Amino acid sequence: MMQSVTVRVLRDASAEGLPLPTYATSGSAGMDLYAAVCDAEPIILLPGDRGLIPTGLRFHIPSGYEGQIRARSGLALRHGVGLVNSPGTIDSDFRGEIRVLMINLGNEPFTINRGDRIAQIVVAPVARAELISVPLVDFENTRRGTGGFGSTGSGIEL
Repeated sequence: MMQSVTVRVLRDASAEGLPLPTYATSGSAGMDLYAAVCDAEPIILLPGDRGLIPTGLRFHIPSGYEGQIRARSGLALRHGVGLVNSPGTIDSDFRGEIRVLMINLGNEPFTINRGDRIAQIVVAPVARAELISVPLVDFENTRRGTGGFGSTGSGIEL
């Protein structure tokens, strides 16, 4: 059974008339976020450009949870548009507007209009780690050891 959590959302004036994020299907992990740009001023990302796209929404994510901002796969596939820091983390104590840092990795300019679905947000539980410094003799070794990129047999040679 899926865990449920209540997240309060404040809609800024710039998001009036836009839908709140919702799950597209019963199996969706993320909710679509919409661009709260001015109708008269769409944002155009030229190839290689980055842009901070407003959603006009502020989330009150409960303690013990985070919001993960993720790219929309359709935008990545069709236009080469993604997120610079994916997933982006929205901490439970952040109360500012959610803005999405997009990048155009495609070959054509990409226009973001008001109401476009630009990313998705996943609300997920987090665990707080308690770090304990240990001497080398107490540090458990594994079969992988210090092997890094491709060391588990992915076939990628760097």
